[in-house]
Amino acid sequence: MERLDASTEDSLIAHLLQFVTPDKQARMAEVIEHRTSHLRLVLEDIYQPHNASAVIRSCECFGIQHLHIIENRNKFRINPDVAMGGAKWIHLHRHRMKGADNTRACLRELREMGYRIAATSLAAGSIPLQSIPLEQPLALCFGTEEVGLSETVLEEADLQVHIPMLGFTQSFNISVSAAICLYELRNRMEREGLPAGLGDEEKREVYRSWLRATLKNCEILERACLKGLQTGF
Repeated sequence: MERLDASTEDSLIAHLLQFVTPDKQARMAEVIEHRTSHLRLVLEDIYQPHNASAVIRSCECFGIQHLHIIENRNKFRINPDVAMGGAKWIHLHRHRMKGADNTRACLRELREMGYRIAATSLAAGSIPLQSIPLEQPLALCFGTEEVGLSETVLEEADLQVHIPMLGFTQSFNISVSAAICLYELRNRMEREGLPAGLGDEEKREVYRSWLRATLKNCEILERACLKGLQTGF
């Protein structure tokens, strides 16, 4: 998506919103106020489409705008019947360069953006979910149900975290784990008054992606609007 200056982008968004119903406009305005990039999820080599798609749906429902997908061994596939359209409302960052260590590349990118890396793990020394520090932006990583996260993530993570359990079974399905974590962390962010909302620049980017997902021939409408702004008509 082409980067534009703030004034041009505002004009473009205002123009495109004319083609959206008032109810949809109101819903977009409401939802974007609850979106956050303070918390991101990372999925490493998840290959079950049902579970992966359920995580997408949970991210969208809990206002998580960014989901990172690491594809070293397994291709990430979406089951549309499970995701329920959630994928079109959030940003999916797919780390899948052939022959590359996509795990390290993803973690490096997140660190450069200022994120603390948290790995879900049952290992000794992991802290309970409710004790995760949230003052710094957080990237929470999940691995496959069979083997969990790779040693790379576990070694490079700033901390390891687990969901306290009271039964004999020591793990949840990954989609259930992700939903529990998102529910707990989003509630804590609100209780602790963390500045979790999107900045103005990111709001514009998200709005444009939503409009592209909503409007047919959106790119044609964008080009016409931008041409008009350039020529003054």
